[in-house]
Amino acid sequence: MIHREGFTYLLYAFIIISLLISISFFLFSRLIFFLISMFLIVHYIFFIFFFRNPKRSLKYDNDFGKEIVISPADGKIVEIQKVFENEFLKKNCICISIFMSPLNVHVNRFPVSGKVIYVKYHPGKYLIAWLKKSSLNNERTTIVVKTSKGKKILFRQIAGFLARRIVLYAKKNTIARKGEEFGFIKFGSRIDIFLPLNSTVLIKKGEKVIGGETKISDISLSG
Repeated sequence: MIHREGFTYLLYAFIIISLLISISFFLFSRLIFFLISMFLIVHYIFFIFFFRNPKRSLKYDNDFGKEIVISPADGKIVEIQKVFENEFLKKNCICISIFMSPLNVHVNRFPVSGKVIYVKYHPGKYLIAWLKKSSLNNERTTIVVKTSKGKKILFRQIAGFLARRIVLYAKKNTIARKGEEFGFIKFGSRIDIFLPLNSTVLIKKGEKVIGGETKISDISLSG
């Protein structure tokens, strides 16, 4: 299944690639035409692959009353650290950073259910996403969801070196449902999620995670 964010992009790309292949047929030798065509076709196949939106199992019945936080994105855990969150929470938190390469699914999903109480877009630079300073300097969004038990979970979409557009669907004062889409980032990027200090972390640095499925933390005992 192709994600809705890819429909227009793929249509325009198809038209442009078709025109380039047609023009190269008349301008170049058969060998050069073949090489150009293969190059463009491979890139188009990559674009289709990038905008894929596979179905995910969004059933969390086996949580048995626990407050489980799921991964908001596909990717690799690049950092788990104690940091001070100074935009909204104003306190020390556990920050889990997930890097999404251009090969990962780039759909972003709510890590918890609750009410969206804060949404803000920050313009910025396009540093390499796995650098620590990218979380403060790059283009990014900040979303905060307050769970039914009053816990506030903050997470950020962070644009990377290749990512030039962050798409955010989450809106303030709406209901967030764990596992449902809240946004999309085009090409390589990162998501940071800030959890209470005494949360139980269920993953480790270097581990690969799946958005909407991988359990990354249990915040049941956190304050």
